[in-house]
Amino acid sequence: MLDFDNQWDYNNPPGTEAKFRELLATLNSAEYLGERLELQTQIARTLGLQQKFDEAHAQLDEVEKDLTPAFPIARIRYLLERGRAYNSSGQKEKARPLFVEAWDFGRTSKADFHAVDAAHMVAIAEVSENQLEWNEKAMDLAENSADERAKGWLGALYNNIGWTYHDKGQYEQALSVFEKGYTWRQEHNQIQETHIAKWCIARTQRSLGNSELALRLQKDLGQEIKQAGFPDDGFVAEEIAECLLTLDRAAEAAPYFQSAFELLIKDPWLQENEGPRLARLKQLGDSN
Repeated sequence: MLDFDNQWDYNNPPGTEAKFRELLATLNSAEYLGERLELQTQIARTLGLQQKFDEAHAQLDEVEKDLTPAFPIARIRYLLERGRAYNSSGQKEKARPLFVEAWDFGRTSKADFHAVDAAHMVAIAEVSENQLEWNEKAMDLAENSADERAKGWLGALYNNIGWTYHDKGQYEQALSVFEKGYTWRQEHNQIQETHIAKWCIARTQRSLGNSELALRLQKDLGQEIKQAGFPDDGFVAEEIAECLLTLDRAAEAAPYFQSAFELLIKDPWLQENEGPRLARLKQLGDSN
């Protein structure tokens, strides 16, 4: 079995597509049909990440023609990527049943890694009141699986579940899950992800009304990021500013708001989706 999954670079979908197409060209023998089908599903995923949804579906149409019971993993991956293509193009109503089918088929095929993936995608496509149920299904399977790859989902699942609780206003539950995620990231030596997990804990402490503690955690995190050699983090600056503002220390908060704006304005997603948030950072930073 070719381990092409390790060649994924989610920050560079075009580059990953090129690598996968080059590898696909070498798999001409009939004995590699299963690998070809799986690889084609991942090429479709690279296309979806590039917003080329018609091309992604065309690639998946080719996969569908050759799917047989002999290739259960290829079928699960086909369902996942067809669903992701629909979900990313805003067609959640088409995506959800595909993810559910992938979950069911993954469980019966004992393909825990892909089943966890499917459950977490159902949660993404679901209405908000059902998201927690599906994330917890994914977490339970990952925690109890003998498959180490399935367990590798836990960091992301703890993060997702924590934010689901947070969005519901259940801050104590969110904090408990975020702390599990922080420990898991530390144990797996995931430095940047550990920083994110600590940020989530600090953010939740602010939601709990513990702004002094949240401020200390965010300032400590800023130092850890600097000592690790990473660039300044706009989200950390933003939270330091929000904590200071909550503590009626607006003059101290202003330079942090300014720094947060200067860093976060560079993020294309925030520019497109969080205009009022960025405008607020600018306004509060301008008072510096």
